Amino acid sequence: MRIGILSDTHSPSTGLVPPPQVATVFAGVDLILHAGDIYTSSCLDWLEEIAPVLAVDHVGTAYFDGDERVEEKRVIRAEGFTIGLMHEFMLPGLPGEPMPGAIAAGFAADGSIVESLRSVFDDEIDIMVFGHTHYAMIEEHQGVLFVNPGSPSLPRQIRRLGQVAILELSPGHREARLVELADIEPPVTG
Repeated sequence: MRIGILSDTHSPSTGLVPPPQVATVFAGVDLILHAGDIYTSSCLDWLEEIAPVLAVDHVGTAYFDGDERVEEKRVIRAEGFTIGLMHEFMLPGLPGEPMPGAIAAGFAADGSIVESLRSVFDDEIDIMVFGHTHYAMIEEHQGVLFVNPGSPSLPRQIRRLGQVAILELSPGHREARLVELADIEPPVTG
């Protein structure tokens, strides 16, 4: 199973839909996960032309009342893995946000990441997908894969092409990679 992951699209301030390079990268994915700061349904509608979409937003249904694609947090099961999906994610036991390198440097030495995630999701999470920081990262700690795709249009809070992530799953195997959109040709239209 191939999953496209993005976050922090901030529509409409960055455009009504994500950059067109996202469509190129996500071509052929089975599912798209959006980790929040969406603000407009047009973004989700555009993504849904590529593949089914599941999304979260820290404001829950404030912008998406009745839209079943959006919840405050989600647990998704795919290919034998359990994925936690949340926008503004604070890992209990970590003194700040999970930025690149912060989990290894700051998580309590005697703490269990699995138990910390269970306290948030009431489930054992194998893959944690989140957004909010605009800093892309893929790290593995205590058997949990952490994926923050950054932002396709506001990486590190700078307006330019950013990143998305691809998650490849098969029974017993998981692999995530970041894709720099500046390296991708936009699709030809017309």
